Amino acid sequence: QVQLVESGGGLVQPGGSLRLSCAASGSIFSILTMGWHRQAPGNQRELVAIISNGFTTNYADSVKGRFTISRDNAKKTVYLEMNSLKPEDTAVYYCNAQDRLITMKDYWGPGTQVTVSS
Repeated sequence: QVQLVESGGGLVQPGGSLRLSCAASGSIFSILTMGWHRQAPGNQRELVAIISNGFTTNYADSVKGRFTISRDNAKKTVYLEMNSLKPEDTAVYYCNAQDRLITMKDYWGPGTQVTVSS
């Protein structure tokens, strides 16, 4: 089993930056594909960024060049560095882990609120 806990959300002005962290429990972090998703009120949850167990990354077009996903396997943590934030980035951000080798399950954190407003 994998448990995920996000942190780092908050209120930031447009153009500002935030760094989200997602700490994972368990012993299989290094084999997991990790991702950040977000859901704004009235919208479906959408993929923001993903990083494979081989450190390959992919981003939604709306955040390319502004957001950076990274992982530290020793700390069992994945990060989302968010720069040049816009009001439309306001959402609850969820950490996701995909295990396609052992449990074949997806895991989700409870989410952290990011609000971009002046």
